[in-house]
Amino acid sequence: AQAFGEGQEHHTLQPVLETIQERYKRLGISKNLYEEGIIVTADTGFANEANMQYLHKNNINAYIPDNQFRSRDPKFKEQKEKYGKRHQTSGKSKAKQLIPASEFQFDPITMTCICPAGQTISSRGTRNNPQGQPTAYFEGRLLQCRHCPKKHQCMKTPSAADHRKGAGRQVSFPLNGKRAANYTDWMKHRVDNPLGKTIYAHRMSVVEPVFGNIGTNKRLNRFSLRGKTKVQGQWQLFCLVHNVEKLARYGKLNQ
Repeated sequence: AQAFGEGQEHHTLQPVLETIQERYKRLGISKNLYEEGIIVTADTGFANEANMQYLHKNNINAYIPDNQFRSRDPKFKEQKEKYGKRHQTSGKSKAKQLIPASEFQFDPITMTCICPAGQTISSRGTRNNPQGQPTAYFEGRLLQCRHCPKKHQCMKTPSAADHRKGAGRQVSFPLNGKRAANYTDWMKHRVDNPLGKTIYAHRMSVVEPVFGNIGTNKRLNRFSLRGKTKVQGQWQLFCLVHNVEKLARYGKLNQ
């Protein structure tokens, strides 16, 4: 177990898999763990094109869904209508309602974008989004957004446009049209087939109880220390207690 100290987690997949491989080899358990067909599962936070390419090229038997995999499953077709959105709170939402990207005038032919205030904002190029789809990115110039009368309705943090190192409103638009199949499509096919659904569903009974025990029973819902080294020590201490508890309850020593 390791604390990486960053909000995003997709970049941690490769070093974690390589560390596990090295550890099993050092302990003499397996020379090449992933060649034996061991199954790797992870949640949608680890799904991006780079990770899918890594798994495919290293022939790792992995199942990592994208954030739209539930919407493609007919079993969950009426889930939102029946149970509401996940993490939905009662009453009015306190989240700030911004002017949506749909109110920006995007021209895919000239690759230009006009904001709701009538200003042409700057192109930030075209690149693949985390799902591997070509996407055009735009950002308002600082002076445009700084003096714009719609700034408080358009920007989540309007003060970001008030200093030199800030940024204006950012929007992106997926580019429709045919594209070559990528590694994300390969993983979608694996996750969407019956075997993939069965394997990923089993993950809920393997991994989630660990989070439930540490987060709820042990009440580690936030770290009480600061600094990566101290947080790492606190996290490993809780993991140690969790593992010792499992050995005490379910472990059997050879006589």
